[in-house]
Amino acid sequence: MRFPGNIGILLLAIYLILTGIMIIAPAFVIPAIVLGVLALLSGIFLLIGR
Repeated sequence: MRFPGNIGILLLAIYLILTGIMIIAPAFVIPAIVLGVLALLSGIFLLIGR
């Protein structure tokens, strides 16, 4: 399996997967601070192009 070279895309993919899992399976709870930090990091990396 090959990962994208852009860390921002990789973080965004992880964020979307975790958010989807939380919606489909409400018993699977991830703290909001973790999702917030992940979203912030992916946005920053996408903006700087890494």
